[in-house]
Amino acid sequence: MCSGADTELLAQCSKAEQIKQAGIGGTVFFTAIMATIAASYALYTVFDTVYAAIFFGCIWGLLIFNLDRFIVSTIKKKGNVKSEVFQAIPRIILAVIIAIVIAKPLELKIFQKEIDRVLLEEKNQMTLDNQLQIAQQFTPEIDKLNSDIAVLKNEIAQKENEVNNLYGTYIAEAEGREGTLKIGKGPVYKEKREKHDAALVDFQLLKRENNEKIQQIETQIAALKESQTAKVADTQPTIDGFDGLMARVNALDKLPWLPSFFIFLLFLAIETAPIISKLLAPKGEYDIKLEDAENTVKSWADQKEYQRKQQLAADAIINDKVYEELASEEELYQYKRKRAREVMQLQADAFYEQQKNTL
Repeated sequence: MCSGADTELLAQCSKAEQIKQAGIGGTVFFTAIMATIAASYALYTVFDTVYAAIFFGCIWGLLIFNLDRFIVSTIKKKGNVKSEVFQAIPRIILAVIIAIVIAKPLELKIFQKEIDRVLLEEKNQMTLDNQLQIAQQFTPEIDKLNSDIAVLKNEIAQKENEVNNLYGTYIAEAEGREGTLKIGKGPVYKEKREKHDAALVDFQLLKRENNEKIQQIETQIAALKESQTAKVADTQPTIDGFDGLMARVNALDKLPWLPSFFIFLLFLAIETAPIISKLLAPKGEYDIKLEDAENTVKSWADQKEYQRKQQLAADAIINDKVYEELASEEELYQYKRKRAREVMQLQADAFYEQQKNTL
């Protein structure tokens, strides 16, 4: 049944012929089993559910089984090698396509550890690239805010230097090292001291205001960094989930090609085995009986077609002869003449009534 053979016709053949057809059918059957396993695993990597993967994998296996059985059953042994090879070429091409489809998911399973390593490297690189890209969105604004903080701190530092210089000036005046060079707290000292005290008040006010501004800017920077961290955390699951079917196929392509190629050759051999075995096998008892049955049906169909043509030709000759004899009968002529006269009278009466109504 799996080889697409006629079981009733095969039952009339020898045991050896039945074993040969069973071997071809077994190859078709186990190829479908491998296709079911491969498709189930491939679909599991997509849907991540066992039941859906098994269900659709069984459907895929049945489809492959039906295709293989069709391919094998349509190759007829005629005893002409060239004709059989030419007939098998499209089927071999289809078998190659099926072998590729079956082999790829199993390659993914066999090389799962190596593929996971490649995916891990890609995920790490994607994580770094993602962090860099997100940082580029926030860095300009953060740098600008840090620049504003630096300006405010610079203003404080400049004002502080100014106050310190004024402090050193009035102390030096009091000690007689600068200014009037007189020791003591005279009018000049008092003037310089008042200037320092006014600058100190301005410094304290500036420092308080700038510190408040710096605190607000630092709050903005903290909020931006928090948003950056949150965006990285939101996008990380997408990177962590980067292990679908297409990602694994691309990762497999980055591994050495030779092991995958040999696995493909294995499945290609399995898939084309029924076709090759049928091409290499000599024309057997089953093939002879099948050809005889087909020729019998074809001969019977040709006979019926020939009989229908002859019947149609004979019927045409009889009809021609019948109508030829009827054409010479006087009675039929007079009957048709009478009826034609009545039709013409009716047409004349109708035309008269129409003209009368028009006037």
